[in-house]
Amino acid sequence: MAKLSDAEYLRSMQSINRAILNPWFFMSFMGSLIMLPLSTWMSSRAGGYDLSFYLLLAATMLYVAGVFGVTIFGNVPLNEALDKWDMSTATLQELNNKRKEFEIPWNKYNMIRTLTNAVALAVLIWSIVRKY
Repeated sequence: MAKLSDAEYLRSMQSINRAILNPWFFMSFMGSLIMLPLSTWMSSRAGGYDLSFYLLLAATMLYVAGVFGVTIFGNVPLNEALDKWDMSTATLQELNNKRKEFEIPWNKYNMIRTLTNAVALAVLIWSIVRKY
């Protein structure tokens, strides 16, 4: 997408942000937010507070803060602001400014989410493998 013109990029992101709001996305995104804490709680009830429990707790906290939190407090406000912005009358300079205003922080937040999600998954796998 980096190769798209400013107008094409902004239109694409508006389109993606609207398309992602569907039950399948919410189920996967919110499912992890529900299942990780539930699994952590169940782990404490079943095996006490061993290393696997603490690894699962760490994975849960990483996901909640680094994926869900960054999405809600970082990416979503940017998406909503872009969605409300009418680009039909924007000049080339305004398109360029809006792209920079959106793309730079959005990519930063997305990188944080991606890396945190990968670490949370690795810690989750470690907690499972360690248990067995």
